Amino acid sequence: MQELIPKHLEHSPTLNTVLMVEEILKTMDESVITIPELKQRLPRQVNHNTLIVILGYLEESGKIAVTLKGITWIHNPHPNLRKAIAKGLEL
Repeated sequence: MQELIPKHLEHSPTLNTVLMVEEILKTMDESVITIPELKQRLPRQVNHNTLIVILGYLEESGKIAVTLKGITWIHNPHPNLRKAIAKGLEL
């Protein structure tokens, strides 16, 4: 059965795992967290490759920024912020 799973989908995360990682990143007190620190804070162990897939998804969806210093939550759904960005309001 293993040979039927494409190599790029070998470590596909479940929705529960994605939500678990997202919640840790969204509620962290620090502004930046490293991958080892994130792994320590997760309530259960997550495969490294699966975690990388999740972080890639969260980055592509505009919820996190991944830098050399670590990972930071950047998603802000506030409607006033969205309007300001859409209008190109300068501060």
